Amino acid sequence: MPRPFEGIRIIDITHVLAGPFAAYQLGLMGADVIKVEDPGDPDQSRDSGSDNDLNHALMGTGFLTQGSNKRAITLNLKSPEGQAILKKLVATADVLVENYRPGAFEALGLGYEDLRKINPKLIYASFSAFGQGGPKRERTAYDHVIQSTSGIMAMTGTPEVNPVKIGAPAIDYATGTMGAYALASALFQRERTGQGQRIDMAMLDVAMILMASHVTGYLRNGKHPKPSGNRTGHATSMAYQTADGHVMLGASNLRQQRRLWTVLERPDMIKRTNDERDADHDREEAVLREIMLTRSAADWEEWLQARHVPASRVRTMGEALADPQIASRNVLHRYESVPGIDGGFSVPVAAFKFEHEGPRVDRPPPMFGQHNDEVLTELGYSPADIAGFRTRKVI
Repeated sequence: MPRPFEGIRIIDITHVLAGPFAAYQLGLMGADVIKVEDPGDPDQSRDSGSDNDLNHALMGTGFLTQGSNKRAITLNLKSPEGQAILKKLVATADVLVENYRPGAFEALGLGYEDLRKINPKLIYASFSAFGQGGPKRERTAYDHVIQSTSGIMAMTGTPEVNPVKIGAPAIDYATGTMGAYALASALFQRERTGQGQRIDMAMLDVAMILMASHVTGYLRNGKHPKPSGNRTGHATSMAYQTADGHVMLGASNLRQQRRLWTVLERPDMIKRTNDERDADHDREEAVLREIMLTRSAADWEEWLQARHVPASRVRTMGEALADPQIASRNVLHRYESVPGIDGGFSVPVAAFKFEHEGPRVDRPPPMFGQHNDEVLTELGYSPADIAGFRTRKVI
């Protein structure tokens, strides 16, 4: 059984995180992803990450994260020859993904309307900070700038320390994930209609969706969500200091809070309604603060989970990755040896599993321009043509 996107070719002209991550997700499901980079300006993620040696080798961990299952070529899209090569590649493709400033590709004659003339069934996806339309369309941003713009930073932190950005570039990866969903939807639609599609992906839009319940609440009652740190609406569903660290309780609904107070032998604290819980929040928090100090975080997690009360000790990333649960899910792929890199490394794969032919890593992240000759030969160019492109700095 083939994977869902085997036989689908994606031209990935994106950089940094969101766009490359979207293409990566389809590549894991079998798509032939051809990554296109400017010969004089590599993808910014190639020299970003936690390993400085890899950054200098243009194989930074930011790139390795989403570079698997891709072939890499270089093209100077400002040159007529580079544009001609791309158009020849577009004729063989199903999807083109780009994340340059809105209007930039149109100015080069490589916009959706230009390329659909070559390939009417082409799905053309544009990723940007604010979208292809609207008063901010030409502005640029990164994940943390969108966190600021969207209101996410203003609600993050504590009443004493705020605003605070989220630790991980969650909006970038959420945009990539939502982008993969949009691409998959457009491909499915094309199967039914035979028509191509234009996709307009904006990071700000994704950020608003990530706050969906907060947005609905604000638009209903006009109350801004306030930074509350680890404190939540219910005292039985928040973080507490233990004998050696923190534990996050998750007794959120009425049934769970009843179970928590029962196993803690405090039946007097059980509430019948959420209104009662709200009214008694401070007292419940004080009681739990004292009780949680009597055991270690790990002990509380095991003891409460054994009694069907959601709870977890607060882990570092290293502790989380060492959890046998992660290994059992095949969320990570381990490389022992990859050209251009000394030593092994691991990368995240996908956040789901299929019973048959699901997400899989087939090839390692490519070096800069690694597949120039291979892809150009597939397009019918001769060795002499390719040598000429290289001399003229087209590739």
